[in-house]
Amino acid sequence: MPRRSYICFMHPTPPERLSSEDRNPAARASGPAVPPAHASAWRPFRHPTFTVIWTASLASNTGTCMYTAASSWLMTSLSPDPLIVSLVQVAASLPIFLLAIPAGALADIIDRRRFLIIGEAANTAIAAVFAVLVSLNLVTAAVLLLFTFLISAFGAFTAPAWQAVTPQLVPKQDLPAAIAANSIGFNLSRAIGPALGGAFVAAFGIASPFWINAASNLGINGGLIWWHPRRQRTTRLPAERFGRAIRTGLRYARYNLFLRATLLRAIAFFVFASAY
Repeated sequence: MPRRSYICFMHPTPPERLSSEDRNPAARASGPAVPPAHASAWRPFRHPTFTVIWTASLASNTGTCMYTAASSWLMTSLSPDPLIVSLVQVAASLPIFLLAIPAGALADIIDRRRFLIIGEAANTAIAAVFAVLVSLNLVTAAVLLLFTFLISAFGAFTAPAWQAVTPQLVPKQDLPAAIAANSIGFNLSRAIGPALGGAFVAAFGIASPFWINAASNLGINGGLIWWHPRRQRTTRLPAERFGRAIRTGLRYARYNLFLRATLLRAIAFFVFASAY
């Protein structure tokens, strides 16, 4: 399940890494496999791995949204300056802009499951440290911005890998429904997370959403450790180099008309939507 909503780039696959279906045009002459018309939107949840990861991601994303709402509220008590308060959103969004492309390259090069486990464990530890600081009233405006940036940075690092593991959780015919379920779960967490954050602040104090955010990540860590994906076919090709992977991704985004149009529309929307 995606942990962040942004567009993840991809690059062409070398011929040596293509499946037999991709290498044989006649095998795909009838077009890509699609689910039957009567396929249920609940089909992905027949697969235990997808169900566990989806549920844990829903809880984790809800905790993240509670943390985001509480961070902005906390900043208003630390510094009511509108510019300083707006910097909370800057610190939360800047890592995506800076790290998305390098993180996408890493997700294509190294083992994604191991990468996600390390990234989510580090994110949980940082969130717990910040929750302790809030509980002890040791947070300043600068500390809040620093930890917001760090937590978002680990989220940005793991986001491309989250986008890429969905095909490993469900078979190909259930992939469209799985992608839709991921989108529903993410937007559900964005809808209920801030409301729950405000309710917990009112009932249990400003530190409670930060503790919930740290605790909510434990489920996703456990789900990733429990999940053991099928071993994929090995290749004799050397691993792609980091710099070359970035250049390949940028070149693909530049010359692919459909992806370029999608990126331009996204930029045109998010620039104004973020300001709003």
